[in-house]
Amino acid sequence: MRLSRITTRTGDDGTTGLADGSRLPKDHPRIAAIGSVDELNSHLGVLLAETMPEPVRLELLRIQNDLFDFGGMLASPGAPFAAAKLVRLDEAIAHYNADLPPLREFVLPGGTRAAALCHIARCAARRAERDYFQFVQNETAPREGLQYLNRLSDLLFILCRVLNREAGQTETLWQR
Repeated sequence: MRLSRITTRTGDDGTTGLADGSRLPKDHPRIAAIGSVDELNSHLGVLLAETMPEPVRLELLRIQNDLFDFGGMLASPGAPFAAAKLVRLDEAIAHYNADLPPLREFVLPGGTRAAALCHIARCAARRAERDYFQFVQNETAPREGLQYLNRLSDLLFILCRVLNREAGQTETLWQR
């Protein structure tokens, strides 16, 4: 049993506890990055409530676990983030992008509900990337974390296209 109490009241003073027992103000860049990663993971959870191809579902579940590890790394100052997770993202990007037609214009977010939710997750990944970047400006943290979030937003864009294509939904392209 990891959690016996959810309400501890220790955050009532405007601080949040880290895994090492230290406390930071709730507006600290580390806490902002933790929150953004958690929000991204929650958006993926909503996306996973939709119908989708099983390989995409399994990929998103693996990413959710990666993001939980990412949050744990952020909550544990000095903890590493496995570079193998970045390699897996690069492999997924190559795999899912291989059969997609090249784009001649920008794609507008939307299409199926699953693809639209994936676009929201992509935007949350970009915010998490910005928050993590802000955090690493003044703290020592794994560089792979920044690379992971950057690649993740790319993969989520590709998965938006895959989800629309698998559902027979044409993409809405930006009109100049």
